[in-house]
Amino acid sequence: MAEIWTTDEVNRLHDEVFAPWIRALGLRAVAVEPERVHFVMPANADLSRRGGEGGGVVCGQALASAADTCSVLSLAALNGVFRPCTTVDLSTHFLRPLPEGDVEITVMPLSRGRRMATVRAEFRAPGGKLAATATAAFAFLDV
Repeated sequence: MAEIWTTDEVNRLHDEVFAPWIRALGLRAVAVEPERVHFVMPANADLSRRGGEGGGVVCGQALASAADTCSVLSLAALNGVFRPCTTVDLSTHFLRPLPEGDVEITVMPLSRGRRMATVRAEFRAPGGKLAATATAAFAFLDV
């Protein structure tokens, strides 16, 4: 298996492969470890709910998009190669509101097979408690 990627390689893939609206999330890899990749989604008022009850928190749609994107990037980083894939399942669980601000995202593979992979993503405010999780399954398209 190829060597794991650096954060620069992960961020380059993000900038080259994903749609403009995904790039607008501002996701950046900040650390690649042998079994997990850490990302930051920077504070962005456009990704927060506004007004009334529930205002001032990061919206769930942004977290679900970040989960999917960071998962694909993590698989590439940990496999040492980008394999085109498609999302088969994405299950997101919201445990507590995430206040506006930077979001720390950690993605860990649960399985990395020849045809499919499953990952878990965790979301926290910096130094905060777990706020959301996502589990995603991907089918590789190059098989």
